Amino acid sequence: MSAAPGEPIIRLEEVSRIYDTGKVQVPALVDVNLDVAKGEFLAIVGPSGSGKSTMMNILGCLDRPTAGLYVLDGQPVDELDDDGLAFVRSRSIGFVFQSYNLLPRTSALENVATPLMYQGVSKKERLRRAQAALERLGLGDRIHHEPSELSGGQQQRVGIARALVTEPALILADEPTGNLDSHSGTEVLNLFTDLHALGRTIVLITHDVDVATAADRAVHIRDGQLREEVRA
Repeated sequence: MSAAPGEPIIRLEEVSRIYDTGKVQVPALVDVNLDVAKGEFLAIVGPSGSGKSTMMNILGCLDRPTAGLYVLDGQPVDELDDDGLAFVRSRSIGFVFQSYNLLPRTSALENVATPLMYQGVSKKERLRRAQAALERLGLGDRIHHEPSELSGGQQQRVGIARALVTEPALILADEPTGNLDSHSGTEVLNLFTDLHALGRTIVLITHDVDVATAADRAVHIRDGQLREEVRA
């Protein structure tokens, strides 16, 4: 199922996430409402402990809300079992991580091709699509390099290529510039801007308000609650 024309690709209605420690209940998200339109570039901004990691885990189908409704690309997530969540993660979401999460001692080409293996794509087609994704991001001359042979910025571009190779409905980027110097961070944000211009839906999670300005809309999270940023 895909979101109908005009429907948001992400819809959260009164979503809460409460962690039960056994002695006390800790609310990480509180009655969150959020719509993200198809093709939108949204930043979710918050300091450590604000609830943004919990938000990422729920948006990425890595965790479930305690209460409320999450609809992703037309699919109510609460209707899915664990296998269904895994399927959605592999087909509908491309993850970009702060720490890159690349396989060591594995070429950039094989790293990017790996998600397609879980979709049953043939090896020849996996490698073809992975090479095309790397070339699109300016890494055509680095496809046989292992992560240890790449700079931080290049590793993150490999991570972005890996996120794109499955043609997901949503790119979910968690602190993607957090381990990069300012020059490499700007290059990565420019890549997201270019992808957004091509119609990609991107949700960027960050603690850095300057990084958030790359998005065309920002919401701030604090104490598990969202507040929309008003831009001139």
